[in-house]
Amino acid sequence: MYNWYKISSAVLQGMDENRPAEFMAGAKKIALLKIADRVYAFAATCPHAGAPMCDGWVNSLGRLVCPLHKYNFDPATGRNTTGEGYKLFTYPIEERNGEIFVGILAP
Repeated sequence: MYNWYKISSAVLQGMDENRPAEFMAGAKKIALLKIADRVYAFAATCPHAGAPMCDGWVNSLGRLVCPLHKYNFDPATGRNTTGEGYKLFTYPIEERNGEIFVGILAP
């Protein structure tokens, strides 16, 4: 069961393409990423050493790169694509009547 949080159009318009940004979904700090008009949501910190993913970047393959150890993650699935075995936690995104929502597991 998820609690769904609306991502305001102002937040989405203010986001730079291919640049992660922090977002508060209730009391949960997450990271958002916009690539080619798709929005992805994932943990704000790297699963390996806790680096802030919003300090990372998107490489030429569309992978999110951790700023600390340069691990690459698929922003859609959280899968580590450089082979270290860590998985970045992702959150579901839904579009409803032209508005974007992110789902956070209910306690």
